[in-house]
Amino acid sequence: MKKSIILGVLSLFMAVSYAQIDRSKQPKAGPAPEINLKDPQTFDLKNGLKVMVVENHKLPRVSIQLTIDNPLIVEGDKAGVSSLTGSLLGKGSKNISKDDYFEEVDYLGANVNFGSQSAFASGLSKYFPRLMELLADAAINPNFTQEEFEKEQDILIEGIKTGEKSVTTAARRVEDLLAFGADHPYGEYTSEETVNNVTLNDVTKFYNDYFRPNNAYLVVIGDVDFKEVKKLVKKNFSKWKKGEVPTTAFSEPQNVSTTEINFVQMPNAVQSEVAVQNTVNLAMKDSDYFPTLIANNILGGGGEARLFNNLREDKGYTYGSYSRIGNDSKTVTRFRASASVRNAVTDSSVVEILKEIDKIASEPVSDEELEDVKAKYVGNFVMALERPQTIARYALNIETEGLPKDFYKNYLSRIEAVSKEDVQKAANKYFKSDNARVVVTGKGSDVLENLEKVTFKGKKLNVKYYDKYGKSIPKPKFSKPIPADVNAKTVLKSYIDAIGGKEKLDKIESVLMKAEAAVQGMTLNLELKKTNKNQLMQDVKVMGNSMNKQVLDGDKGYVVAQGQRKDLEGDDLDKVKAESSPFPEVNWLDSNITLESIEAVDGEDAYVLKVSDEKSIYYSTETGLKLQEVNTVEAGGQTFNQTLSYGDYKEVAGVKFPFTLSQTMGPQKIDFKVTELKVNEGVSDEDFN
Repeated sequence: MKKSIILGVLSLFMAVSYAQIDRSKQPKAGPAPEINLKDPQTFDLKNGLKVMVVENHKLPRVSIQLTIDNPLIVEGDKAGVSSLTGSLLGKGSKNISKDDYFEEVDYLGANVNFGSQSAFASGLSKYFPRLMELLADAAINPNFTQEEFEKEQDILIEGIKTGEKSVTTAARRVEDLLAFGADHPYGEYTSEETVNNVTLNDVTKFYNDYFRPNNAYLVVIGDVDFKEVKKLVKKNFSKWKKGEVPTTAFSEPQNVSTTEINFVQMPNAVQSEVAVQNTVNLAMKDSDYFPTLIANNILGGGGEARLFNNLREDKGYTYGSYSRIGNDSKTVTRFRASASVRNAVTDSSVVEILKEIDKIASEPVSDEELEDVKAKYVGNFVMALERPQTIARYALNIETEGLPKDFYKNYLSRIEAVSKEDVQKAANKYFKSDNARVVVTGKGSDVLENLEKVTFKGKKLNVKYYDKYGKSIPKPKFSKPIPADVNAKTVLKSYIDAIGGKEKLDKIESVLMKAEAAVQGMTLNLELKKTNKNQLMQDVKVMGNSMNKQVLDGDKGYVVAQGQRKDLEGDDLDKVKAESSPFPEVNWLDSNITLESIEAVDGEDAYVLKVSDEKSIYYSTETGLKLQEVNTVEAGGQTFNQTLSYGDYKEVAGVKFPFTLSQTMGPQKIDFKVTELKVNEGVSDEDFN
């Protein structure tokens, strides 16, 4: 009886509760939770060094972060001096050699690294006193030597050379330069020439000018005691001398008067890098900072944002499209909406990005969008508070950005207070669809004709042309006249002669090639075997495990991908057959291949032969060697160009073979280096079973 009464009461309570809730309406958000941020403990040294300490005894670890908040620096014709300074710092000190320094850091199981105006160390808290000594010694008593300088200079130059053919590197360089100007700290770039201008004396002067305690903050976080920290900091950093930090003048960037397209010619681009950008004056302390954050997040903050949904989910133009707006208390910063898109839809992508920017600035966002983004910020903020580094970072921001002391304590309430009207007003102020630079970096022969026809809001956009260093150039010419005595057959014969001649090629019955590449920290191995009997075996392995294998033995073959085998049939079988010969050009002499044009490949003119609707191959007009091939492939329901570049030809058995193979598809580039190449050995019929 008692049980029945209880059940009856519960049922009645549930019924009444249900009746009181209107589930057709979204519940109103409650008040923003109150944030109780514990301020770090602080003290200052007489030399100006400001110290912040956040004690956290959950784990026996400690981190030390030194940040120097200097005025912005223009490096000019010695751009790269800051990078070299950072790479030379931390290589021992005047009191301890580089080898001994590194050995002790390893022994402590610690991590120590330096930048040109920063330093960081982390490790077990029981080694904290020695870790503090090592960090301070390397920071205050650097051991700059000519030998180490020349090593780091060579490394920096080699890195610059490696990026010379990178479309993404060129795009970012020109975007920065056009947005800010060559004489602005954010617009200047490091080149081989400017690095060669730098001397060891320049590095020493840069360090003496800018590595000073009067603009520096030292943040210690972890299992430490405040009194011990204060004692150790005074012991190790009190001798660091303050000094006057120089300032360099630079001009304030200006936006264009009307939206224009800035095209950057990169003949090797297999897709276009599109960036719609304008400069803005926005600092964290500004009243519209939070509405601007939310506006940007709705526009292009992630996979749920408008740009992503439009250009990827709806149109299928790209893997992803995003936007970002910076903030800076020292100079102007930038709003940028971007995407890497297929060549065929470059012009359409420009229009769609501009439309989305214009829409969020001219129409209110939806209630759902606003609430979702607010919830995202609240969740991220609350999760970040669980990390002790957050407290220190917030305290540092308050100091360096000139924020009110309660900035982060009121963070959530200020997010919640943002209205749809605030978002639209901020977007209209900072996202300039009518005063934007549309920087497109790509292959002009594929995209420029349509780009020059782009109209937005009834107005045709003016197009200006630039090289990969941001220098204004005349409109590029993409195709040169083909000499009357040149055709597809003569191009193929020139290639055959260039690599050794048909007589030598006819003596080659088989080829074995092994190559490897580094991809995201992993080793990728390629093994390729071909014979003159329509036999082919290609195996791609990752960390020793086969990921993709193709086998052809005469008129039958198969492919194994991720453990799944599929027999080759029809067009797939024919395509593999066409690639099975060690030198397919010999077979193409009597085919219907056509000579299409002369185009530049990395600055070198090349004859373009159309092998099929899906494949074009480029041969140097000067050397006859094969430079690259471009294949049209489908992946994920989208069509992309896949480029395979050839280089570093070396002679084996009297025939030249490429020893570098670089494959690019979408944003991914894989550089294979040939490690072994054998002719007429190492291959048997069993390899093609």
